[in-house]
This record gives sequence, C-alpha cells and structure tokens, in this order.
Amino acid sequence: MIEKNVPADFCARASEPVVDPSAYVHPLASVIGNVRLGRNVMVAPMVSIRGDEGQPLHIGDDSNVQDGVVIHALETEEHGEPVERNLVKMKGRKYAVYVGRRVSLAHQAQVHGPAAVLDDTFVGMKSLVFRSFVGKGCVIEPGVFLIGVRVPDHRYVPAGSVVKTQEQAESLPKISDEYPFKDMNERVIHVNTSLARGYRLAKR
Repeated sequence: MIEKNVPADFCARASEPVVDPSAYVHPLASVIGNVRLGRNVMVAPMVSIRGDEGQPLHIGDDSNVQDGVVIHALETEEHGEPVERNLVKMKGRKYAVYVGRRVSLAHQAQVHGPAAVLDDTFVGMKSLVFRSFVGKGCVIEPGVFLIGVRVPDHRYVPAGSVVKTQEQAESLPKISDEYPFKDMNERVIHVNTSLARGYRLAKR
C-alpha cells in the first residue's frame, strides 16, 4: 500500500510517497506520507514506513527494508513550526529519518526518528535505532538497542548490546579483517537489489 498521509496539527500537508521506478514495494507493505525511496530499494512484506508524524523519511539507493521493519519518527512539526530537536541534518537538508545508500535493515528492525543510518551499514534483526546516528560501514548485530548515541564509522555492535551513553558508543570495537561479518552487507545488498529488480519485472 502506497498512500498519502492525513493532515494534522503535527503534519499540516498531505504528501504522496516518492518511489523511484526501479524500487519495489511489496503489496503487503505500507509506505505512507512524506517518504522518498531511492533507486533499486527493496521493501519486503509487512514493512511499515510512515512519514505521517515525523517527516520526511529518506531511504537511499540500493538499500533494503526487510520483513517486519518499522520506520517511523516523533513529530517534526507543531502548528506549522518545525520541532528542531526531532530532526537530523544531512547534506544541508533536514529529515526525521535518513537511511543512506546500500543500507540493510534486517527483519523486524526498528528505526525510529530522529535517526540516521549512513551508507553501507547493516542493522540486524530485531534491533532498535532511536534518537541515534549510525556512521558509515557499521554492523549492528541482532537484538541491539541504540538509544541517544552516535556510533562512529566502521564499528560493530555485538548482538544483544544496549548502548545508551556516548562513552559506550565511542568504545565500540572497530571492524577489522578478522571480524566475521565485515563483508556480509555486500552480499545482502546484492540479494535484495536482485530481488527488487526481479519482482518489479515479474509484475509487468
């Protein structure tokens, strides 16, 4: 389902999602409101991407949003005025949620804005990113909670971790050649961009 949001005092304008023609949104997924999906994005069944409270939401080229993922955000507008604390600034523009290029959001992950997940990052199954900024080339292993922190580039977060202070975030281990999941996201991206292309062509 791809549809406009309804206007409210926290979101004055009804917006239609902007979906690149090369992206694929499964019929059992919901994409609502002020959302932009880039090239080759794969949106799997039971996904909810709602740009109806906090907005806009951005998902960059070649990223994938897997089964059961939720992307939503706190209100970014109040009676026509921006709520700055609930916005993240990327490349001169402000977003409720910004997901970069070649990002994998694995099954049942949640990204709740204000939040940003930058290029080439993997967010593992059942993980939560809330009020957080995740750098480039990171691996968030399954079952992680990131709350109110900035994760530096090229770090990994061990499965089941709860990271709530910046000191914890700064001490996260760097991804080395020995790290077993260092190349996993490349394969996940390949699989999901291929699926997006295949499902899109099958609908013709």
